[in-house]
Amino acid sequence: MKETVKEVLLSILPITIVITLLQFTIIQLPFEQFMPFILGVIMVSVGLILFLLGVNLSLLPLGEMIGSALPRTNKVWVVVWIGFLLGVVVTIAEPDVRILSSQVEIVSEGAIPKPVLLLSVSLGVGIFISLALLRIIFQMNLAYLLLAGYGIVFLLASLTPPSYVPISFDSGGVTTGPLTVPFIMALGVGVASVMKRNTASKDAFGLVALASIGPIIAVLLLGVVYG
Repeated sequence: MKETVKEVLLSILPITIVITLLQFTIIQLPFEQFMPFILGVIMVSVGLILFLLGVNLSLLPLGEMIGSALPRTNKVWVVVWIGFLLGVVVTIAEPDVRILSSQVEIVSEGAIPKPVLLLSVSLGVGIFISLALLRIIFQMNLAYLLLAGYGIVFLLASLTPPSYVPISFDSGGVTTGPLTVPFIMALGVGVASVMKRNTASKDAFGLVALASIGPIIAVLLLGVVYG
């Protein structure tokens, strides 16, 4: 609890101090407009503390236990399917993805609906988490997978309307949020830990790199279809 509170305060205090200094030196907003910012900082701080406590106490251990249990089924399709399903539902719950989907819907004036973008990003993450788990099982070369993935990205970027390209890369960024990353990392560590290889510690790396490619490709495909 103490470490979590310290981590949240160190994250939020700098921006709070800067905006407060600007308020009393340059901006000088009316008090009734500045107070919501202070109240928002307090609510965000409390929310982040509770959120991170939940992640550390439940999601991380749960992800590692699921990851270590899946390979014991000796069925690759079970590992792939569960990895896909978990990737989709965790991404749907990711706060960053929901915020981006809402903002894109507003900026695009409804041309890219929030549910469509949210589902596309989630499916992209789920598919590439399945691919990342297959890489761990079959010891595929991570560099080749990344090269192939970004090759597809640049190919689709040349075919989709330009307005979809920045949205796609933003989608890849927001999936590496505070909910998705801990869970999929724990899932990968769990799968790698029961493979009984000398490279198990290295096998767990690369999940986030691969998972972030999926949303980019998914949104670019949206651009190809809608464009």
